[in-house]
Amino acid sequence: MPSATDMDRLTAVEHLMQEAGLPAAAIANFVYYYQQLLAGQTGSIPENEILPMESLPDAEKLLQDTKALGDKVRSRTVVIKLNGGLGTSMGLDKAKSLIMVKNDHTFLDIIARQVLSDGVPLILMNSFATREDSLARLRQYRQLNADGMDLDFLQHKVPKLSRADLLPVRYPRAPQLEWCPPGHGDIYTAMVTSGILARLLAAGYRYTFISNADNLGADLDEAILGYMVQQACPFLMEVADRTEADKKGGHLAQRPDGKLLLREAAQCPAGDSRSFQDIARHKYFNTNNLWLDLAALQTAMDQRGNILGLPLICNAKQVDPRDDNSTPVYQLETAMGAAISVFAGARAIRVPRSRFAPVKTTNDLFVIRSDAYVLTEDFRLQPAQPLAHLPVIDLDGRYFKLVDAFEQRLPFGIPQLAACQSLTVIGDVLFGKNIRLKGTVTIRNTTGQQVLLEPDSTLSGEINF
Repeated sequence: MPSATDMDRLTAVEHLMQEAGLPAAAIANFVYYYQQLLAGQTGSIPENEILPMESLPDAEKLLQDTKALGDKVRSRTVVIKLNGGLGTSMGLDKAKSLIMVKNDHTFLDIIARQVLSDGVPLILMNSFATREDSLARLRQYRQLNADGMDLDFLQHKVPKLSRADLLPVRYPRAPQLEWCPPGHGDIYTAMVTSGILARLLAAGYRYTFISNADNLGADLDEAILGYMVQQACPFLMEVADRTEADKKGGHLAQRPDGKLLLREAAQCPAGDSRSFQDIARHKYFNTNNLWLDLAALQTAMDQRGNILGLPLICNAKQVDPRDDNSTPVYQLETAMGAAISVFAGARAIRVPRSRFAPVKTTNDLFVIRSDAYVLTEDFRLQPAQPLAHLPVIDLDGRYFKLVDAFEQRLPFGIPQLAACQSLTVIGDVLFGKNIRLKGTVTIRNTTGQQVLLEPDSTLSGEINF
């Protein structure tokens, strides 16, 4: 039984969430994880409790019959995009999916045109902060969801907890910072509380493809859909080969009994960080492209009282992420992909790296906007060359980290990268018009003032100012 102190904490949390108008299922889910924290659990997954994945089915080797099966069930499939992020790390105060990303199209423009080409409905999981602007952008696509299906549903919010006493934190200077999203694992609860799951099933939809809105490589693939149906798989995770660039992200593993699991960095004990980042041992990372049988989700939620029971992620943060001196807090989260350990018969499939093209930084945006990627007639984003030949970009964060500053220094667009292997920019640099980069390029400005790269120039090797 919880101690009296813990009972007081539970009561305080429940009352706070009720006053905020959160639905009972959302409160019950948070209490489920809060009780784990009060009992001293942190969601840690030690290395000695898991085994690496040696091999997986390969999406690039699927047969034509799985594509034919996927085509057959496409009319019963819906695309869901996670669209709750504001892109604050890139200096944005709006949905990241509203950034102009390619050929004067935003992420949302490209996604809308993809699903219209596929003939499937699109549903966004928005946050309160992203909903209004995102739906306004989609109104121009009047053919979207012609069957009347909702265009979005909202993820929940949960209280941040003071690390000192594990009570909901108070921050009068900015009360909105007292709350945080509960991770994208909240999607399963939000689909129930919003009624979207029931409406999809009632309308005859059975399958959904879920991915991040900032990953334009994640489009509807009929062959993977057909594989899921062929294998009667309730949950299918797309994973890709891990590289040095991915070693700090979540990886796929398995329990000794063979059950699959996803381990995130926040779930790795400090002493296991070396093995966590060992890409030869843990070879696959989660792309966050997931396929789900909606009927199986409804059954699981019914059986579990709407608490799916995903593994806890306890993130240590500050109440104000921009102020390292603000109150230390815990944020209790779950990962959407962690449901692979919940559904009996869940599987993972290896996919090509081209299905993972997220924009997390302006370095990523630089590559996606460039001639290194092309947008096809049916709005598929594809590398112009083999993925191994994509240039590696490292822009000085002091001058290029924020989107506004990035665009000010690239007023004529991105230089030509077709012959570029890597670009490193150190210092404040303004790119002129029609610049071509060749081979390995390092631009270093130590003058203390902005320098201009001359228009119509070809740059290679080291350029020092």
